[in-house]
Amino acid sequence: MAASEITLTLIGGPTALIEFDGLRLLTDPTFDPPGDYETPTIRHQKLTGPALRVEEISPLDAVLLSHDQHFDNLDASGRAMLATVGVAYTTLAGASRLGGRVLGLAPFETRLLRGRNGKRLLVTATPARHGPIGVEPISGDVIGFALGDERPGDLIYVTGDTLWYEGTAEIPRRFSPKLVMLYTGSAEPRGRFRMTMGSEDALQAAHAFPDAALVAIHNEGWAHLKESQDQLADTFNKLGLGHRLTRLERGKPTRFALYPLGGCRRTPDAEPLLDPEN
Repeated sequence: MAASEITLTLIGGPTALIEFDGLRLLTDPTFDPPGDYETPTIRHQKLTGPALRVEEISPLDAVLLSHDQHFDNLDASGRAMLATVGVAYTTLAGASRLGGRVLGLAPFETRLLRGRNGKRLLVTATPARHGPIGVEPISGDVIGFALGDERPGDLIYVTGDTLWYEGTAEIPRRFSPKLVMLYTGSAEPRGRFRMTMGSEDALQAAHAFPDAALVAIHNEGWAHLKESQDQLADTFNKLGLGHRLTRLERGKPTRFALYPLGGCRRTPDAEPLLDPEN
């Protein structure tokens, strides 16, 4: 019998609702309608709006904001909603820019979140590099998150916008999450170099966390995302790992059972990204 469960609801892009034991956390809030975002150095084009409105997912206990400097991770509506949440966790630089209830974390720093229902959760920042080596002056600071129930990182790892590199490779040496949320999409907003995970990075993560359930988000809804969830699934299927991924459908809750002796498995109504002929 499952002791408890995790429920994930994809809202769109990098935005997903995480529910665990009555706690409700939201990743990178983006709730604007489709449109263009212009800066002096880059243009983002949002193709689809959110599957759910802010009002439909409230109240929230916390926001997990990987970074604040890119519109595809924090748009105008997402920025406005931060004031309605008890706490938002992000980078140290992001917290200094946003102020208010936003708390900055350094990589591997852990804070205790106390939910509205009294439930406690350990929130640990994890390293992330938003592109190839040397990209930091362009992309800015980014973090992921390791969420822990009984000890740091024993529940969920949210990668944030990153490639797989030596920083992320340290995470499986420290933590054993039951569920890994991969930010994929193989983003190319600045030219022919990737700034988020593609199939190769996701495969490395799958091998680094052999016992974890896997989902992939931030692979749709924006013009600069070059690899879809179906393309990622095709790669995993061809390499015999299709059973490791679970498809998240926009606006539809997907449940994962946590078992007392360890392990996390999708419940039967969730859809595996597995080619039935493979």
